[in-house]
Amino acid sequence: MLRIGLTGNIGSGKTLVSRIFNTLGIGVFNADIETKNLYFENTIKDDLCKMFGHNILNNNNIVDLKKLGNIVFNDKSKLAELTSYIHPKVVSKYDAWTKTQIGKPFCIHESAIIFEYSLENKFDKIICVSAPYDLRLQRVLKRDKSKRPEVEIKMKNQLDEKIKVVKSDYVIINDGKEFIIPQVVEIHKHLINLV
Repeated sequence: MLRIGLTGNIGSGKTLVSRIFNTLGIGVFNADIETKNLYFENTIKDDLCKMFGHNILNNNNIVDLKKLGNIVFNDKSKLAELTSYIHPKVVSKYDAWTKTQIGKPFCIHESAIIFEYSLENKFDKIICVSAPYDLRLQRVLKRDKSKRPEVEIKMKNQLDEKIKVVKSDYVIINDGKEFIIPQVVEIHKHLINLV
């Protein structure tokens, strides 16, 4: 079974592409969702409070991702601290998940930060979803109902999309002009032929 990385910057359309692959019978591991699920585990919540203070919790004693984000996205050292703590746990979950995908020609790991954290060697091939900066910004503002400065800080913390495109084996253009499904189907066929 091939392991495929699916990357692209925030707002590029990774999740849309993942859904299409899933419709084609391919399992998708969404690193963002799995990371958010980890924040509900008590031991992780306790460790995060030790690292960043109890003010990251909301009134229900749950990690407030906006509060945590405000801390880490405004301080690269704190972002690195969070990532070095949480990342190995996500990788472990991914490795366990791939064992449940046996019998499929390939599986997909969706993550915006494959290249940022030198994960490309974990995958046989990498797909990048590409979209213009302004379009990505508008998508995220609408989707997350966030303020523009917050989104721009997140975008600035990601590797330049041009670098991701060059480092990837396949590129899906999601600029609102190109049709997505035919691009995904073509890559799906190509990957099936590699197995």
